[in-house]
Amino acid sequence: MCRLGKSASETLSALQQIQGDTALKKSAVYDWFSRFKNGQEKLEDDQRSGRLLTSKTAEMIEKVRHLIQCDRRMAVMELEQEVGISHGSIHAILSDDLKMRRVSAKSVPRQLTTYQMECRMMVAGDIFEKSMQGPTFLTKIVPGDESWVFAYDPEMKVHSAEWHTSSSP
Repeated sequence: MCRLGKSASETLSALQQIQGDTALKKSAVYDWFSRFKNGQEKLEDDQRSGRLLTSKTAEMIEKVRHLIQCDRRMAVMELEQEVGISHGSIHAILSDDLKMRRVSAKSVPRQLTTYQMECRMMVAGDIFEKSMQGPTFLTKIVPGDESWVFAYDPEMKVHSAEWHTSSSP
């Protein structure tokens, strides 16, 4: 249309008549019209300077695969430092290329707050006192849910997570 002497707005209305709702937006038509008017004849984008895409090469994918096979609990941050590529690239390699996802390896009990521990200690103390007063007291207790209280810090669920494929057990 540019060579026919038509304007950008005439080109836009012609495209809208031909393609209807699927036509290019006004800004895109004006941009392409300007490019063609300035002598550009190819439809490909111009070459740009910048960093080459080196993070998702076959070598990097294999390196990440090998590291994960050696230690499935390795975090993305650790892989970042080991391989030397960005967090996003590591995650893309794991999820897109290796088809892996992070799965919790085991069920980990939740941590109780200080208040919850104090409440449980008070209740246990009350029950103990009442059991000392009457020997049949404990037979009247109906247990509810069972909770474990650890005297140490159990491993967090995040720390137990491993990378697995959809076919791995």
